[in-house]
Amino acid sequence: MISFGGLGNGIDFGPIVDLLVQARRIPIDRVNQQKLDTQEKLTNFGSLGTKLIGLQSAANGLRTRLSFDKNEVSVTSASSQTLLTASVSSTAASGSHTVTVNALASAHQVVSTASTAVATKDTDIVGGASGTFSFQLGTGSVQTVNLGATGTLEDLRDGINNLGAGVNASILNTGTETTPAYRLVLASNDTGASNTITITADNTTLDTVNTGVDTFQAGQDSEIVLGEGVGALTINRSGNTLTDVISGLTLNLQADDVGNPVTIAVTRDTTAVKEGISSFVSAYNEVVSFIKEQSVFDLDSGERGVFVGESLTRTVLDRIRQAAFSQISGLTTFTGASQIGFETQTTDGSIKLNEETLDAALSNNYTAVRDLFIQNATTGTDGIAELVVDAVDTLDDVQSGALAIKQKALTNLIDDFEDQILFKESALIQYEEQQRLKFANLDGLLASLESQLDALTALSPTQ
Repeated sequence: MISFGGLGNGIDFGPIVDLLVQARRIPIDRVNQQKLDTQEKLTNFGSLGTKLIGLQSAANGLRTRLSFDKNEVSVTSASSQTLLTASVSSTAASGSHTVTVNALASAHQVVSTASTAVATKDTDIVGGASGTFSFQLGTGSVQTVNLGATGTLEDLRDGINNLGAGVNASILNTGTETTPAYRLVLASNDTGASNTITITADNTTLDTVNTGVDTFQAGQDSEIVLGEGVGALTINRSGNTLTDVISGLTLNLQADDVGNPVTIAVTRDTTAVKEGISSFVSAYNEVVSFIKEQSVFDLDSGERGVFVGESLTRTVLDRIRQAAFSQISGLTTFTGASQIGFETQTTDGSIKLNEETLDAALSNNYTAVRDLFIQNATTGTDGIAELVVDAVDTLDDVQSGALAIKQKALTNLIDDFEDQILFKESALIQYEEQQRLKFANLDGLLASLESQLDALTALSPTQ
C-alpha cells in the first residue's frame, strides 16, 4: 500500500484518493443494492411458494372421498371393565355393531419343573461332556442351543435369547432368598395358539422332555362374538388388535366379559369435515393476504412492497381463484363454492366462510358437498380441491411452472450481480493502486520542484 506524507507541497493526497475510490464505488453499491432487493424478492416468492404448498396440503385433505370423509366412534358397555377401545377410519360405514369379548389372546409361557430347580444360576446343568436343548415355536423350525461341559442355567438362557427365534428365556427364583430355587422360563414373544412352545430335546439336568414343564400361561387366540342371536359370528384371532373384522375399524381388546356385550357406534363426524373445509379457506386466505401485504405502495413514504408491479402474483391469484370458484359441470345439487357458504370479499379477494350456510349444506346434502370438492370417478368430475391441487402443481412445475421459472430467474440474476460485484471490486482495487501511485509520483515531483526552488533562491543575490 502506497502512503503519502504530504512532503511535496504540504498536501496530503490520501483523502483525495479515498474520495476518488468512494466515487468509483457508487456503481458497486448500486449493484449490491440491486442484489439485496432481488434476494428479498426471491425470499418472498419462496414464502409465497410455501403458502401455496400449505393451500395444496389443505386441498389434499378434501380431494378424495377417503380424505374428505371423517368418522367418529363411540364404545359403550354395561361392564365395569374397559373391554375394548376402537379407532375408526374414513372407510368405515355408519352404523352400530355388537361385540362380545369371550377371551383375550395370550402368549404361551412355560417353566421347568420344581424338581429340577438349581440352587445357583451358575450351577452346572450339563451332566456329560456337552448338552443340547432344542425347542420349536408353533410349526416353525427346530432351534437348538449347544452347551459345553460346564454349561449353566445362565448359559442356556443367553443361548436361547441369542437365537432370536421368537422365544424369550428368563430365570425365575421360586424358592426363598436364603434357599433359592432357580428355574428356566420360556415365553413366546407373540400371542396366539399358533405360537405355542414345544421342547423337542433336552439332555441337560432340567430334562424337560421327560419331567415336563409347568404352564404359566396357555397360548391362546382371542375370541369375540360379532352380533347377537342366531346370526352371531364367533371370530378368533392370534392377537388382541383386530383390524380385519369390521371394515374401517380397529378393535383393541382389553378384557373379556362374556355377560356384557359392547356396542360400537360409527357416525359421520361433520364437525371434523367442517374443520377441513375451514382449514382450506384459511390456507387460501393466507396466500391472498400475503400477496396483498407485499403489493402495497405507500404514496406518502414512497415505500413499495416487493410484489409491486409483479404480474406473477396476479397470475397466482387468478389461478387459485379460478380453481376455488369454478363451476363444476356434471353436478346437480351444488355446482359452485358460493352455494355452500364461500363468500368473496370485495376488499381483498379473500373468502369469508358463512358457517350457517355450510352447516345446513353438510346436514342436508352431505354427499353433494363432498362431490363439490372431490375427484369423483363415478361422476367423472374434478371438484374444487382437485382443481386447486392441480393449479398449485402447475405453478410449481420445475420445467414450466410460472413460480418455479420466476424463482430460477431471480437466482440467476443474483448470481449475475455477484459476478458483477466481484469484477468491479477487482477493478476498483487496481484503480485505487493506480491513483495512489499517480499521486505518489506527483508528491515526489512537487518535492523535487520545491527543492529546486529552494536551491535557486539560495543562489539569488541578496537584495
